[in-house]
Amino acid sequence: MADKRRADARRNESALLDAAAAVFVTSGVEAPVRDVAAKAGVGVGTVYRHFPTRADLVVAVYRHQVDACVAAGEEALERAGGRFDALAGWIDRFVDFLVTKHGLAGALQSDSPQFETLHAYFLDRLVPVCGRLLDAAAAAGEIRDDVPPLQLMRAVGNLCIGADDARYDARRMVGVLLDGLRAT
Repeated sequence: MADKRRADARRNESALLDAAAAVFVTSGVEAPVRDVAAKAGVGVGTVYRHFPTRADLVVAVYRHQVDACVAAGEEALERAGGRFDALAGWIDRFVDFLVTKHGLAGALQSDSPQFETLHAYFLDRLVPVCGRLLDAAAAAGEIRDDVPPLQLMRAVGNLCIGADDARYDARRMVGVLLDGLRAT
């Protein structure tokens, strides 16, 4: 279903969701709404007008980030250049999403029915784009062709678990994983 809101309304909501995501990363999902509003440069009432409850805001941030990650994958597929580079660039964006998602993890594991469908949304939207990126890189002979998208995404996710430890470099470890995908 197409979004029939004005382009500026969509941009404003997107900016609000980006601000909320940034606040959630640094302060957690229980951060005061006034912090989200301040980061977005809007009043608290504007946040509540768009998202009447904290759960509404958390769900919207999560979906917004999934959708941005999907869009980044589609853009990578359309750009000319090496297919491995497109995959690696998208995986880098996926790592950004996962690191942010860890800030949402506690809320997402609550008993709220609003959160029940988010994991399916994540899989339904991200696995296909990862699959298309893998297929394109494999067809170009740049990577091996025996790694399913969900397995790659889980491996990346597992490597991101320790990302909040300053002694651990998740991006480096994901790079090592991606190097292992290269065709020999």
